[in-house]
Amino acid sequence: MKLPWLAVDTPFPPAEFALADPDGLLAAGADLSTQRLIAAYSNGIFPWYSEGEPILWWSPDPRMVLAVKDFAPSHSLRKLLRQIASQEHAAPRVQVRVDTAFATVMAQCAAPRDGQPGTWITAAMQQAYRAWHEAGYVHSIETWIDGELAGGLYGISLGRMFFGESMFTRAPNASKIALAYLVRYLAAHGVERIDCQQQTRHLASLGARPISRAAFLEHVRAATAQSAVPWVRGTLDSAGRLHPDTASAPGFGVNM
Repeated sequence: MKLPWLAVDTPFPPAEFALADPDGLLAAGADLSTQRLIAAYSNGIFPWYSEGEPILWWSPDPRMVLAVKDFAPSHSLRKLLRQIASQEHAAPRVQVRVDTAFATVMAQCAAPRDGQPGTWITAAMQQAYRAWHEAGYVHSIETWIDGELAGGLYGISLGRMFFGESMFTRAPNASKIALAYLVRYLAAHGVERIDCQQQTRHLASLGARPISRAAFLEHVRAATAQSAVPWVRGTLDSAGRLHPDTASAPGFGVNM
């Protein structure tokens, strides 16, 4: 089967038409405009390619998904989360913030890692997702320890669906703390699943499981059609509440 080449104005083929080998490759080309990305993610498609390659669009089968009710932190992480919660009303050493350092989080996720010769978070991807962030669709969840950014993640919020993109950590458990707080916030707003895209042992250890592409597409199309989760620059607490920064402009980070 010939891989479809997309012009800027060419719609995606159905995700069900993706190749089996390589698993999930659907199309190439097009651009990374905000409207293109919205069309992709709301139909279970995401870009993944290396520097120097054309934009490649994927929808693998199966799809790795974390049901928020199945999030499974380890015993040591649960203990750490309780310690953080017990200190949040005093002078907390650890804070989980939203959208206060998005560009830095994405750059850290793109940084070279041991055993990886390059990154799929290309310069063009960073530019496009920063623009998408400014439009209110992409968000960073950040763990700060003693006033320093220690780890975090970023992802896309469409309707009642969250699409996780990448994580980084500079301190033990920092990215997992961010994920735990994100799970609580999403659960409080009726989000049932986080898309994790591809299978890894790390994600499986936290409760993520593969589901069929058909099941994923059915869920994502329904979830992204619902009203948007409210987002604002601020601080998350252990109960899943997002407290706006006093300097935040009203409505910042809310996708309409």
